[in-house]
Amino acid sequence: MPEQPPSDVISVADFERVALHVGTIVEAREFPQARRPAYQLLIDFGPAIGLKKSSAQLTHHYTPATLQGRQVLAVLNFPPRQIGPFHSEVLVLGAPDADGHTVLVAVAAPVPNGSRIY
Repeated sequence: MPEQPPSDVISVADFERVALHVGTIVEAREFPQARRPAYQLLIDFGPAIGLKKSSAQLTHHYTPATLQGRQVLAVLNFPPRQIGPFHSEVLVLGAPDADGHTVLVAVAAPVPNGSRIY
């Protein structure tokens, strides 16, 4: 069952505070130490932002090989999270499919790494 829409209305200024950017996955590898099946990702957000790491539960629909080179959307200004021995710096965006498995949110055509979502 889908979640209910949020009832709290936010301002455009609130939305603008969220640093949503596009990056390209340059490395994806298995993360056997994670409690739930996940990958460790290294994402290139362009020269102004650089490389950032993320842990993402994407193992149902993706393999490391299919993730490499894929552009993704991520939140860059959430606090980093320690996930086992891994330091996750950004939150990669996805949505659950009908069975609850994560499907990545992506841009419809290539854009420069680091592009801000608005």
